[in-house]
Amino acid sequence: MGLAHRSAAPPELPPHHQLVAELRALRKAGLPRVRQTPHPGLAAAATAAGLPAGPEEPAAGIERLLRAAVHWLDGSAPPPDGRPAPADAGPVGELARAAAHSFGLVGAGSPVAGERRKAAAAVFGVTTESFRHRQERQVIDRLADAVLALAAAGVTPDGAAPARNTPARVPAFPARMTDPPVHYDTTAPAGPAAHPRIEVHLSPIELLRGIDVLVSSENTYLEMSKIFRNTVSGALRRAAAVRDETNAVVDDPLARELRDWLAVHNRSGLQVPPGTVVPTGPGALAQRGVRRVLHAAVAVPRRDGNGYEVCTRTVVDAVSAVFRVAAGERDAYDPPLSSLCFPVLGAGRGALEPERAARWLRWAVEEELRADPRWTVHLVTRTPALVAVLRGAGQG
Repeated sequence: MGLAHRSAAPPELPPHHQLVAELRALRKAGLPRVRQTPHPGLAAAATAAGLPAGPEEPAAGIERLLRAAVHWLDGSAPPPDGRPAPADAGPVGELARAAAHSFGLVGAGSPVAGERRKAAAAVFGVTTESFRHRQERQVIDRLADAVLALAAAGVTPDGAAPARNTPARVPAFPARMTDPPVHYDTTAPAGPAAHPRIEVHLSPIELLRGIDVLVSSENTYLEMSKIFRNTVSGALRRAAAVRDETNAVVDDPLARELRDWLAVHNRSGLQVPPGTVVPTGPGALAQRGVRRVLHAAVAVPRRDGNGYEVCTRTVVDAVSAVFRVAAGERDAYDPPLSSLCFPVLGAGRGALEPERAARWLRWAVEEELRADPRWTVHLVTRTPALVAVLRGAGQG
């Protein structure tokens, strides 16, 4: 029998501004006092995420939800059962670390709001007053985003099964799986097959023509690779650069537009949550028929400064965000955008094992096409051994 797709309407989630207000109040009061003040928005989000929701349990559910949200920001796996992660397994990114300090989720956690704010400010190397006026607002805003993401996905932070109200639009991430899920659906064509909306290319991504949207893999600071580097990001930056008659670069549009986006969103020098996707124009890639470049922030810098980390959940989140951003821009173009191209996200400097990254990419794309089949998707690699994986051989 085929898997039954959930058709129930998703639960009503609290608005973002309500979560921001409740998080601000909770940051000031501290987690030990979470039982003394009602937090209906956070309690509703915890319930939607499948966390404890009984009369005596909302406080525990809220704390576990916040711990999961911090790790969601960081792109790492949440600690099991809401227990504090050991020091060497704590969050790496600045946003996640500052959020953990702000809410006393690091070690024992100080009950004094001023001490927690001072520790969070030290993450960014700024004064507590500067942090209060700038970075703290960003931390709470992004933490509210993460809470909503967990609630919408219906994913429990201890790796249990998705909540019964998981909306069909958001693919639930099976936290303990090394391979993507398999859909045993008798209504689907048999075999590895050839999805009519997926094409696979053995090619450098920058050489493809006639594809509306190319996806670039970036780090969580949205800093593109150097223009001379042999990475997807570096190759797209190089191909999009505008040059004069001597072939000298006179404009670096992709990197410039990313810097502009960071400035407009008050993120200059700060990380964005893993899985964030930011659109830019194509620069000189327009000559190859490209109309947009979507930059997926999937690589989290390691704490020791030596390379990056990417988890498969971030790949799934980024693919979902690419479809969402592209759908939002689709009808602004004439003719509408209709094709997307993904490299194997996380398989380069992100250090995901390439075959595993390719399997998860293929699965995530198929999940999105189930929800929005209007797109033709191109998967591209320069590694011959990955072609069969991207084609879906051996899956299903």
